[in-house]
Amino acid sequence: MSNTPAAGVLPGHPFVHLRADQLFVEEVALSELAAAHGTPLFVYSKGAMLNALAAYQRGFAGRDAQICYAMKANSSLGVLQVFAQAGCGFDIVSGGELERVLAAGGDARKIIFSGVGKTPREMRRALEVGIGCFNVESEAELHVLSRVAGELGRRAPVSIRVNPNVDPKTHPYISTGLKGNKFGVAHEETLRIYQVAASLPGLQVVGIDCHIGSQITEVTPYLDAMDRVLDLVDAIEAAGISLHHIDFGGGLGIDYQGDTPPAADSLWAQLLAKIDARGHGRKKLMIEPGRSLVGNAGVCLTEVLYVKPGEQKNFCIVDAAMNDLPRPAMYQAFHRILPVAPPAASATVACYDVVGPICESGDWIGRDRELRVQGGEILAVLSAGAYCMSMASNYNTRGRAAELLVDGAKVHMIRERESTADQMRHERLVLA
Repeated sequence: MSNTPAAGVLPGHPFVHLRADQLFVEEVALSELAAAHGTPLFVYSKGAMLNALAAYQRGFAGRDAQICYAMKANSSLGVLQVFAQAGCGFDIVSGGELERVLAAGGDARKIIFSGVGKTPREMRRALEVGIGCFNVESEAELHVLSRVAGELGRRAPVSIRVNPNVDPKTHPYISTGLKGNKFGVAHEETLRIYQVAASLPGLQVVGIDCHIGSQITEVTPYLDAMDRVLDLVDAIEAAGISLHHIDFGGGLGIDYQGDTPPAADSLWAQLLAKIDARGHGRKKLMIEPGRSLVGNAGVCLTEVLYVKPGEQKNFCIVDAAMNDLPRPAMYQAFHRILPVAPPAASATVACYDVVGPICESGDWIGRDRELRVQGGEILAVLSAGAYCMSMASNYNTRGRAAELLVDGAKVHMIRERESTADQMRHERLVLA
């Protein structure tokens, strides 16, 4: 598979482009960033994030809607700050993510707390800061949340996450809306559980929630799920329980390898037409995009350490690894890999597996890539803005990479490179 880009802007990456055979993010040459800051290095385009957000904003023009960035995709403070300053709310799934939003300047009233395993301590903290809504995922959670809220003398605003049993046609690890998934409550049980929620003294029912998966590239699963959710809205309100908002989650995919997901504004034009036709157009709408806002805004720079020919495989060994870029090892995911500058004249074209230095056969970044490289050159791993740094680890006692945010010609350091001392700071030797 050839990885030689055409001149100009790269497909699916409007803020990554070639200029005089050099790869740029916005107005900054990636080769210069690698030389100045070392590798592995994550580089994010602020313009790309805001451009992706603008598609959702166009789709909701004139509507009562709230866009909540699903921060599990990338929870770095500098990234959160971009969305907070753009007026976004946040979808969180842990108490730690709550503290990150607050540290980045996010508005607690625009926070939605999702996740199947909220602890009483997390619930209490979220109530104390006044978050907008809890997306509750089980009947047992309703009772715990009502008790915690009662202890504080408050009523917790809740929506219930419905599992509509719709196939999102994506990787099974990131499918969340089928009967076999751990998320949400069964479609058939939803009305009864809403009646339970309405009866509990510490709760205030405010909405309904649905999320069917991630990296979805087709419209049909969304339309099918919307029909099932609106059926439930009709049934719940017919039972005398008023719903203020409909939260339709996120999950829209991006272009990793010629994928063709619908544009956010086009998708929502179709969904809004269905909502209007069913008579619910006046309700507030909530959505929780993550990957589609940050995925193609990020690039990971990595240095080629060695080129290793073999009988069955040629290996391009780089200094980024599965602890930096876990998606290929976890999901067999594809990331496009490009040189940031013209290769040396002495380099020859060959087909390589691009692999990292971790002691695992699963430590690979790309399979069967046609590259012209030699040691010391810098490669760019594209579409690295989502589910890379947020899932990074210290496996093999490797420090997490530095992160930069590019805004036009300006470069901001938003995370320093992690040292070994940083990793060991909270560890203790056993003293005799």
